[in-house]
Amino acid sequence: MEAAVQTPNPGLVSLSYWRKQVGLAPVTTWRFRKRGWLKTINIAGRIYLTHESIKEFTRRAEAGEFAQEHKPPIPPNKERNGDV
Repeated sequence: MEAAVQTPNPGLVSLSYWRKQVGLAPVTTWRFRKRGWLKTINIAGRIYLTHESIKEFTRRAEAGEFAQEHKPPIPPNKERNGDV
């Protein structure tokens, strides 16, 4: 039998693999792509990330570029106008 041919890593990671590795839901990665936070490549209908785009996303996230004020949900037993 012939040995399997090894191809060099082209620097691409499938979005679904990366999403599972970092623990994100599919809708979250969809939202990140829609907002332009994740730059992806479509190859034959499959979505990929480059290592450079992952590094850029991580750098921007660590810098707080995507940070927003945390707004916890209002408990159902409280009125929205503040009256109890």
